Amino acid sequence: MTAEWHVCGLLVQARPDDIAAAAKSISARPGCEVAAQDEAAGKLVVVMEAATSAALLANIESARQLEGVLAVSLVYHQQEACEEHHETQSS
Repeated sequence: MTAEWHVCGLLVQARPDDIAAAAKSISARPGCEVAAQDEAAGKLVVVMEAATSAALLANIESARQLEGVLAVSLVYHQQEACEEHHETQSS
């Protein structure tokens, strides 16, 4: 069975006073990581990955809707098809 894998890099611009809360909220989502931040400038570099484009877009939209977030810019996106392996364990 063929599955998809998506990864993207984002630049999130937020109000400096709200940057810590935004970083915490983004990091708490599955497949999301804040790779770098500049609190004084209110900027986050975010990496997101997901199994489907719909899940990836949902995570991007959730970041966009956070309190204090001014803009979310997509910097990089990669999509790959990969074989899905199901291993069974026997006892």
